[in-house]
Amino acid sequence: MAHTWDPDRYLTYADERGRPFVDLVARVDAPSPRRVVDLGCGPGNLTALLARRWPEASVTGLDSSPQMIEAARHDVPGIDFDVADLREWRPAEPVDVLVSNATLQWVPGHLDLLPSLVAAVAPAGWLAFQVPGNFDEPSHTIRRDLAALPAYAEHTAGADHPASHDPGDYYDALAALGCTVDAWETTYLHVLGGPDPVFTWVSATGARPTLQALPDDLRPRFEAEFKERLAAAYPTRPDGTVLLPFRRVFVVARVPR
Repeated sequence: MAHTWDPDRYLTYADERGRPFVDLVARVDAPSPRRVVDLGCGPGNLTALLARRWPEASVTGLDSSPQMIEAARHDVPGIDFDVADLREWRPAEPVDVLVSNATLQWVPGHLDLLPSLVAAVAPAGWLAFQVPGNFDEPSHTIRRDLAALPAYAEHTAGADHPASHDPGDYYDALAALGCTVDAWETTYLHVLGGPDPVFTWVSATGARPTLQALPDDLRPRFEAEFKERLAAAYPTRPDGTVLLPFRRVFVVARVPR
């Protein structure tokens, strides 16, 4: 089931969403790459950091969402952005650094895509990606439980849902391809504010396909119950903030020469 993206809503917590990207790219030890690709670039705000990191490189941002690419072209000048599906994308020539941030979790069976991603990287180049690893947390389990209720299930059954693997799974898959692999995980503790902050976060990403699958007459009821359950799972602290633990899985692989 196709779903669309809202760049403005996605950028509500741009700083928090950007921290893993910065931590990922910091481990890429490429001094002067010529070609850098951000695969799943979203609205392009983080792709701009790649251009700053490697100002002499040709930087390209690709995303399957026309809405995201439109926003990127409007807001991030000086970088080439285009619509592309990472499952089918093949570069005209190998790239030196291939980054994919919070994207692969949307592709079922994405371990099977790793050989083609490695093949897209030049010898001794770099493949770096991170994916959420928090799918057993209440932010996701509450959505799944609600979506499975009889009132909603017939509409949400075909909605996309993200999934990922543990660091060791990615290590094994890439090591088998001859890569030198650095894989790790980090749990961030995001401090959120405003009304229904966890709902605002997940409605821009993991919960978005489910919400879009619901008809207009059912969506408000689903959202109201979702917000209520999230508020119970992530209570407001005495200082008025809400804490959202968020586990992420990181992989930086050096492609063999």
